[in-house]
Amino acid sequence: MAINSYFTLQTAVENWLDREDLTGRITEFISLAEARIARRLRVRGIEERSTTPLVPGQEYYSLPTDFLTARSVKINSSPVRVLQYKTPAQLSEIYPNSTSGESKHYTIIGEEIQLKPAPSSTNTLEVAYFTRLPALSDTNTTNWLTSNAPDLLLYGSLIEAEAYLIDDQRIAIWKGAFDESINEWNKQEDIARFSGHALSSAVRSNP
Repeated sequence: MAINSYFTLQTAVENWLDREDLTGRITEFISLAEARIARRLRVRGIEERSTTPLVPGQEYYSLPTDFLTARSVKINSSPVRVLQYKTPAQLSEIYPNSTSGESKHYTIIGEEIQLKPAPSSTNTLEVAYFTRLPALSDTNTTNWLTSNAPDLLLYGSLIEAEAYLIDDQRIAIWKGAFDESINEWNKQEDIARFSGHALSSAVRSNP
């Protein structure tokens, strides 16, 4: 049976567990699997791009509601300026006082991105980011995962199911399959992005 929708995924989880008494729990296993996948999967299929007009003197801007992690941040000036990430503490050390000018760095605080120095001119902020996929449900029956990586959904759901059933041996089996699949996806993505170029350790550790 092809796993290509929320409903076929539920059936597959039930079939692989060989249990008919977990119907009410399977949707919970799937939700937990989606959260597990979101923490680790970094591929172009879940990338988006957001643009925001800059306001002179304003350093905080709202992030997209589906923002997960930043891929790149730049200001579409002439020439384009790519901003470097700093932690909030580092940003405070570099800029102890309020300043404005050409923004060079950014950080993430809550649901906002902070630019330093605060921009002094009107340009456009562009954020490329990994998005949080819409959760599967009875009304949203497909997403990028059901179309491209149903194995991740299945193995992730089985991990959560076996944890619920307190079956430690089978957790290890499904976790091994899940880890192998997600590592292959991320490795394949690295090859596609950086084919022909040396891939630095910084890129590997912070996609």
